[in-house]
Amino acid sequence: MASLLAGATKTAHSLATSLLSSAEAKVGSTIPVKVPVKENDAEKPFTFEGIKGKNVFVGVPGAFTGTCSAQVPGYIKAYEQFREKGVENVYIVGVNDVFVMKAWKEQLGPDSPVHFIADDQGAFVGALGMLFDASALLGAPRSKRFVAVTEGDTITYLAVEPNPGEVTVTAADKVLPWL
Repeated sequence: MASLLAGATKTAHSLATSLLSSAEAKVGSTIPVKVPVKENDAEKPFTFEGIKGKNVFVGVPGAFTGTCSAQVPGYIKAYEQFREKGVENVYIVGVNDVFVMKAWKEQLGPDSPVHFIADDQGAFVGALGMLFDASALLGAPRSKRFVAVTEGDTITYLAVEPNPGEVTVTAADKVLPWL
């Protein structure tokens, strides 16, 4: 019975992830401004309602993973270059809980103005169609590796890695020229 339930759960995860991913955002789409996320406090979710200006959202599959921990410092180091290009904020978004995202920021850039956002249920990333089934490696659906540049709530530039285990088109130095 337990193996039957485990199999059904795995199938449901895969199906849900596939359905969410089939509606992938594109340039001209809007970000899900009413979906709650968290930054510093598990008890204080917030939304991106009313977001203004140019912002950069960096979706990563997993905090503390090797590839993600190699990618994110590029955004921290280039933060002032992003600001010079008119970017208001840089958000690193992971399908992790707020405690993991806070600990990861403490390790990578405790004094950095880059925001580490916990999408603990995958609702924000899922609404963008950017979830993929990472159950085999990371235990659950996770964010695709992507970068979305927005003007207000509208996506003006979008790059999605074909392989979430690699950083090619989503590296900070590849995104800066597009701003």
